[in-house]
Amino acid sequence: MALVLNDRVKQTSTTTGTGAMTFASAVTGFETFAQGIGNSNTTYYGIFNGGTAEFEVGLGTLNGDSTTLTRTTVISSSNSDSAVNFTSGTKDVFCTLPASKAVFEDASNNVSLQADLTVGALLKMPDNTSAKILVADGTSYQESAMSGDATIASGGALTLANSGVTAASYTSTNLTVDAKGRITSASNGSAGASAGFAVAMAIAL
Repeated sequence: MALVLNDRVKQTSTTTGTGAMTFASAVTGFETFAQGIGNSNTTYYGIFNGGTAEFEVGLGTLNGDSTTLTRTTVISSSNSDSAVNFTSGTKDVFCTLPASKAVFEDASNNVSLQADLTVGALLKMPDNTSAKILVADGTSYQESAMSGDATIASGGALTLANSGVTAASYTSTNLTVDAKGRITSASNGSAGASAGFAVAMAIAL
C-alpha cells in the first residue's frame, strides 16, 4: 500500500450513504482509479454530488481490484467536515490534492510544515561547502564551519588539533595542563628520591 497522487483520475458512482464508494463508469478523457492510482493504494479524493450541495474531500483507500474506495479519513465536507450521507444521484469521484496537505512557498518564500519531514535521499542546503555542520542558533539551523580545536572531513571523520606534545611514554612525568584539560607539555622527570632526602632519612633512622 502506498500513497499515490495522479492527474486526471475520475470516475462516477451512484453510491448513497456514508460507506465506501463503488465505482460506476469511467469518464471520457480521464483515467480510472485502477489505472491512475493502483489496487490497494491510498489517495486523496474529492466527491461531488451534482445538483446538490454535497461534497467531501479526504484520504481514501482502494480495495484489491480498485472497484471501491473506502473513505478512510474525511478532511473537509459539506457535513461539517464529517462523512457525508450522500443522497441519490451520480457523483463525480476524483483524485485531488487538499489545500491543507499542499506544501508551497508563501509570499516571503518560506515553506512551513505542520509535521515531521522525512528525507528519502539527500538533504541539500544552500551552502554545502565541505566540512560544515548544522548548528542550532535558537531559531533555526545554520551551516557552520568547524573551528577551534577540531576539524571535520567531508566523510565525517573528526580530527582533534595537535596539542604540541610528542606522542611517547614518559617517566616521572612533568606535565602542563591548560584550562580545557589538555596536556600542552610533557617531559621526563627524576625517578626516585633525591640524594638529600635519602641522607636526611638515614640520619633520622
